[in-house]
Amino acid sequence: MPPKPGDKDPFAREVERLLKKLPGADPSLRGTPEPAPRPAGVTTGPRPALGRAPSLPAPTAREVWGLVGRVALAVVLGVALTQWPYAAACGWSLLGYLAAVLALLLAAGWAAVAAWRSHVGIAHAAALVVFFWGIVLAAEQVLPRVGYAAESATWRCVVGPQ
Repeated sequence: MPPKPGDKDPFAREVERLLKKLPGADPSLRGTPEPAPRPAGVTTGPRPALGRAPSLPAPTAREVWGLVGRVALAVVLGVALTQWPYAAACGWSLLGYLAAVLALLLAAGWAAVAAWRSHVGIAHAAALVVFFWGIVLAAEQVLPRVGYAAESATWRCVVGPQ
């Protein structure tokens, strides 16, 4: 049955009813002209941003060194993959290279998450740079094999004429 023109939406009525029950609700919603009394010790100052604690403890030295180790691992892997000693053109050597790139992405992602949780911005930024470098290395091998690049390559090694 459609609502009458003067009637409020039933959902809006329910929301207003629930809002009136809140302890710090707007007095105009409750129908009282004066604000509700606040418990002792409660201030009306600015609230902290959503999802952030008012005061975060600084990371311990152990956490910082663990974070530095994770980021260093990712950076070393990223640099080492530029010097990959084997041909990564096709077959098992390509699979090995892509596995190493996956290890780089996992290490950089692990470091980025740890840095985010520890609230260490420079480590987070460094880990993200290495993560995106891993994406570039993977794209360099995958895109020609899926037909997206100007040159094409194959996944398997071709031996002899076919």
